[in-house]
Amino acid sequence: MNLVDLVEKKYANPNVAKLPEFKTGDLIEVAVRIKEGEKTRTQVYQGTCIAMKHRGQVNGHFRVRKISDGVGVERVFPFHSPAVEGVTIITKGKSRRAKHNYLRTRTGKAARVAIDYSR
Repeated sequence: MNLVDLVEKKYANPNVAKLPEFKTGDLIEVAVRIKEGEKTRTQVYQGTCIAMKHRGQVNGHFRVRKISDGVGVERVFPFHSPAVEGVTIITKGKSRRAKHNYLRTRTGKAARVAIDYSR
């Protein structure tokens, strides 16, 4: 076993196997553990998954975008982060792209992804 395998084994999060299968274009809720002083709480971040990279690997992550008070906000969540408690799929998006970076320039109804009722 080489050094890379040892590091991946040490930092791998067992909760990754519990995450549902989602794709880019899906509207998801991410439950994130936030530490405020001595206390910790769970905050839900809901938005559209616009990018995924290296799913299942230690360096993999997904990017979620939402509009908050008319301003676009994006967050990157590593799959193996201990702060990510869970992911819930709200709606499945009809998508033929791997990345949805074009949503950054769109506002209003143009910034929506069509719902895929067949999945």
